Amino acid sequence: MTSSSSIRQAREALGKRLREMRKDSGLTARELAARAGWHESKCSRIENGRTGPSDDDLRVWALHCGAEGQTADLIATARNIDGAYVEWRRMERSGLRRAQESVLPLWEGTRHFRAYSSWLIPGPFQTPAYIEAILRAIRDRRALPDDLEEAVQVRVDKQRILHEGPRRFAVILEESALRHRIGGTATMAGQLGHLLSLAALPHVSLGVIPLHADRTALWPVEDFWIFDETQVSVELVSAFLTVTQPHEISMYAHTFAGLAELAVYGAPARTLITAAIDSLG
Repeated sequence: MTSSSSIRQAREALGKRLREMRKDSGLTARELAARAGWHESKCSRIENGRTGPSDDDLRVWALHCGAEGQTADLIATARNIDGAYVEWRRMERSGLRRAQESVLPLWEGTRHFRAYSSWLIPGPFQTPAYIEAILRAIRDRRALPDDLEEAVQVRVDKQRILHEGPRRFAVILEESALRHRIGGTATMAGQLGHLLSLAALPHVSLGVIPLHADRTALWPVEDFWIFDETQVSVELVSAFLTVTQPHEISMYAHTFAGLAELAVYGAPARTLITAAIDSLG
């Protein structure tokens, strides 16, 4: 699915939701337009996803449909549509450094971080060698301009957030993330050793879901970050997905809580990390 088709489908889904809201209120499109002071074709354009509604449009729509309780979620949904899918080629066309810098305001403004990863050690917990191995592979795979050294430094500098201010980090890893070799044996050994040291920090909660965990109720999902209660970020193959709708953020928070219940912490988690180090040979 391309970025443009995803946006189109999201607009159509919002339009369908607004149409259902209008019908539930007993209003025709013409009646709603008249009450709102709009041209009668405006409702049709919005409901069919041809026109994106403004914040004021959504407030008026919810008001006249007797659904003011949905206003905040509707506005968040509409705002999210255009910014939800950002293709990697757009973000990285001038190199990797800019992509790394683009997330700094979000990270600096967040106090409670929750992350789930099934295959990779999350960014703030990565060693410089691990970061370099990942970004080098991305640069080569996507044929990007070579600003590797600068991009690595930006990500390393960003790790200061681990030690600044009253921040909390809750990270859930699948055991497989400890086993996937990134950058070779020495790099991976250094990374896992670094992970052990970070797990001892008082504001860090590190959980590992063992390979033998019963996944009947909740299997591995896409990797994601939850920033406070305001945003979820998901890395896709072709794009970067930003989620800001309250009901979707709630879904990710609920999923994170379920994954956290499957994880082990403290000494059992350290045992899994140590076993992964030992397996490097």
